Amino acid sequence: MDEKEIKSTSKFLSFVLRHSPETIQLKLDENGWADVDELIAKCNQYQKQLNSDLLNIVVETNDKKRFAFNEDKTKIRASQGHSISVELNLKESEPLEYLYHGTVETSINGIKENGLQKMSRQHVHLSKDRETAIKVGGRRGKPIILTVDSKAMYADGFKFYLSENEVWLTDEVPAKYIEFK
Repeated sequence: MDEKEIKSTSKFLSFVLRHSPETIQLKLDENGWADVDELIAKCNQYQKQLNSDLLNIVVETNDKKRFAFNEDKTKIRASQGHSISVELNLKESEPLEYLYHGTVETSINGIKENGLQKMSRQHVHLSKDRETAIKVGGRRGKPIILTVDSKAMYADGFKFYLSENEVWLTDEVPAKYIEFK
């Protein structure tokens, strides 16, 4: 399997497991889990070649750990980033003192006015370090890195969750907690 096939499969799985399982008539449970055998069968039925070896490689090698298997690898789900309603059963966690968000220049005025909003997703995504935020922001152009005073937010009652792949999640980040540099 080449890198192009792995990347293409990862993007397709992100789309199906995070946003649109109905595209291939896939059923997710309330926690976002899909049956692995059904996923493979439905992908192949809809002209997206998938087998258990390729699926394992995609899950194991994804640099952002976007997907997770259950313990016996009979189910799979996206770790976070859903635009569909799923209950990930995340535990509230006390965040690091500062978290980071990568964005692009065209978004800055809206963020200064309204803070960071979850938009079509279930949560705002924050990174534990600047390097990760640079990668995230760089997907859509030259990245601008915002520093979030998550310690102050937490002290003020905002809830934070840490996903399985170590992305920090919260419902919103008001502009007063964001350092724009």
